[in-house]
Amino acid sequence: QVQLVESGGGSVQPGGSLRLSCRAFGFPSDYSNIGWFRQAPGKEREGVSCISSNTDNIVYADSVKGRFTISRDKAKNTVYLQMNSLKPEDTAVYYCATDRSVFCGLDLYQYDYWGQGTQVTVSS
Repeated sequence: QVQLVESGGGSVQPGGSLRLSCRAFGFPSDYSNIGWFRQAPGKEREGVSCISSNTDNIVYADSVKGRFTISRDKAKNTVYLQMNSLKPEDTAVYYCATDRSVFCGLDLYQYDYWGQGTQVTVSS
């Protein structure tokens, strides 16, 4: 069956780093986009970054630009989100999702399948 599994979350102090992983199982090859989204308590889910193996386009939210880096290992069916210079406002559950659009984007309604999420907590 198809499945997305996130890992790599945890607790870190402000200024620290984490690397999240999103592993995909059983998806057809045309599901070429992976997006990262996050949701903090009491807030709406928001897009963080996305990457497409079809067009190679990459998108970052302004709030993480210059701090987060998304990358993809196609052989391992895994997408990574390297998060540096973490801030308390980055605290959230982080989800990965996939769709088969030509270009990736940060509109959560474009995505068809979602992982269960991994908790990221940034506090001193």
